Amino acid sequence: MIYSMTGYAVASAESPRGALALELRTVNSRYLDLQFRVAEELRAAEPLLREMITGRITRGKVDCRLYYGDSAPQAKKQLNPQVMEQLRELAAQAEKAFPGGARLSVADVLRWPGVLAEPAADEDRTRAALESLCRGALEELNAARGREGAKLAAILLGKVAEMRKQLSEVAPLVPEAVAAHRTRLAERLREVLDTGVEERIRTEIALFAAKSDVDEEITRLATHLDEVERVLAKGGAAGKRLDFLAQELNREANTLASKAAGLKIADCALELKLLIEQIREQVQNIE
Repeated sequence: MIYSMTGYAVASAESPRGALALELRTVNSRYLDLQFRVAEELRAAEPLLREMITGRITRGKVDCRLYYGDSAPQAKKQLNPQVMEQLRELAAQAEKAFPGGARLSVADVLRWPGVLAEPAADEDRTRAALESLCRGALEELNAARGREGAKLAAILLGKVAEMRKQLSEVAPLVPEAVAAHRTRLAERLREVLDTGVEERIRTEIALFAAKSDVDEEITRLATHLDEVERVLAKGGAAGKRLDFLAQELNREANTLASKAAGLKIADCALELKLLIEQIREQVQNIE
């Protein structure tokens, strides 16, 4: 399957600390570019996310956002016995130093740093929830990228078919152009030369036919089109290969245009270059 580099997916899952939400956005890029926006409490999950994403995506800019959902319940806080014991000892020492001082109130105790603590989360369950969440989001993302990639592949195959049609129209035009040039050249040479006209005509026609021979270019263009179809049928990460083939197609089309022996051939070469440019534009979105 051919994959587009453009896609979006969002997924949620329950964890010991509440509902997790993962959002993935991808756009086209020359290389794989990962950007993470992770809640501070979940910062330790970034290596896991990076490993899972790179295992499924090879090219494109990926924006990954991981956070607790709005509906996530607040974790119940508990009193920290160790901190309260330390606070009690400090308060006793303070009372000895300042006998007339006011004692700590309950509100003062609760506001003391570290007195209220959240229960330790189950790391194994949290990791399992994250793996399941990321796996589901990647499945949804790749499904969307696959649907977009199928559309791109259909467009490219349509352009290939149009190029084959143009090539089939070019081949018969070359002998016609050579024959027309022969007639024009013979008329001009007979006007200015008295002897050796026929030999000169044959020489000039041979040179012109050699310069305007485009069989090699047509063959190479057809071969490159065969390779485009093969790459699309094979699927996978084909963007860079298709981009290279588009460059080679453009090179041969330029040579064909430079050898154009007539207006019709030049028009066909121009149409080929337009189709190739359209192919290159679409290829930029393929992984």
